[in-house]
Amino acid sequence: MGCGSCSTGGGCSPAGCKSNGSCLTNGCSKLDVYDWLSHMDMPTNYKPFQVIEVKFKGSRKEFYLNNDNIYLEAGELVVVETATGGYDVGHVSITGELVRMQMVKRRVKEADVTKKIYRKATVADVDKWKAAKDLEWETMHRSRKLALELNLSMKLSDVDYQGDKTKATFYYTAEGRVDFRELIKKMAEQFRIRIEMRQIGMRQEASRLGGIGSCGRELCCSTWLTDFKTVSTSAARYQNLSLNTLKLAGQCGKLKCCLNYELDTYMDALKHIPDNVNVLKTERGDARLQKTDIFKKLMWFSYPREESWIPLPISKVKEIQQQNKDGIIPADLGEIIPVETLTAKAPDYENVVGQDSLTRLDERSRNNNKKKNKNRNKNSNPNGGGATQANPQPNQLRPQPAVAREANANRPPRPERQQKPQGQPSAEGAKPEGAKPSGNNRRHKHRRPNQNNQNRPDNNPGKSVE
Repeated sequence: MGCGSCSTGGGCSPAGCKSNGSCLTNGCSKLDVYDWLSHMDMPTNYKPFQVIEVKFKGSRKEFYLNNDNIYLEAGELVVVETATGGYDVGHVSITGELVRMQMVKRRVKEADVTKKIYRKATVADVDKWKAAKDLEWETMHRSRKLALELNLSMKLSDVDYQGDKTKATFYYTAEGRVDFRELIKKMAEQFRIRIEMRQIGMRQEASRLGGIGSCGRELCCSTWLTDFKTVSTSAARYQNLSLNTLKLAGQCGKLKCCLNYELDTYMDALKHIPDNVNVLKTERGDARLQKTDIFKKLMWFSYPREESWIPLPISKVKEIQQQNKDGIIPADLGEIIPVETLTAKAPDYENVVGQDSLTRLDERSRNNNKKKNKNRNKNSNPNGGGATQANPQPNQLRPQPAVAREANANRPPRPERQQKPQGQPSAEGAKPEGAKPSGNNRRHKHRRPNQNNQNRPDNNPGKSVE
């Protein structure tokens, strides 16, 4: 599902979206705002707030004046004024008193809002706006080829056309300053439009393009995050995370913004953990710190040449640490406190939606391997060192029940069969004349009569062949 105002493509009303692209599933737009005042009735003498917030492609949002008091709702397309002349087309994100709160949050004064809303978008405006959006993909790839020909160390990540097809804004990322004057000349000759180059950071690029994070949800920077704070590796150290850059880096190549979310909680919990407690001296030996559980307030120590770890509460660790500072060496770390292990509870719900476990294939493969090992053990020769029999009997593969074993034990022995002389048919094998042969012999004895072999004696049913 996509919308024409974002990089996912599509039209004004994406398939499956019944609110004309203004749904709150974050699939149509970026940085959606929930209007929690929409269901409230305003007073009769209430004058609506004249400033309207309008969103454009990506995460760009701006404030405009509604001087003509046009009745607007969230999700409608409007034609707005631009700073360089012409007009642009965007979606109305929020209206009313909620805009005033957004202006306070973004530190925008009402006197600074000068651009205004012209009108609601007509059919001609929408058609021209869609035609401009269709040119963005081709324009971006052609401009990338021009940048490669000029050997410019920059990456063009996105292009945003203005609604009247007179101007295009190119967003790029680079490590330093880039001299793109020659690039602008060539692009202006090919595209015949006004060009604006705007450099953005790696995080801003990820917010414009969007994507799915390692948690399985859409990126925070493209859905709700507006300010990008610096993230350092110390945030991972405080949370006892492994300093693996592949796991800690996001799609932007920088450290994940979510490392800062729980950092304050860890910092508050670390206030109670004593510092510089790597070694505790005892008469039994020097106990070294192995692990710290910040929220349970437990610290694990181990003696030299011993594999077992001893958990100690923070109060006991502080006591032994103070004794070592005073020159007192205790006999040992004290009594071992048993640590409670939480057992996983069985879910109290049924799988009504048909969601399978991610490890279902692993369990199935384990069961198949167990069955194969059992069959191999049954077929193995006890005297021959594991060699399997050439033709195992079916009774040997499957054990008989106890009732069948007793019946077989009480059954009298079967008399041995006498060997038949070759060439003499047995009395049991004799069949009455005219009986049909059974099994594979039917195919060889009963042949279709052939017109060319009518005189053969075996084709005459009245004669017997000796």
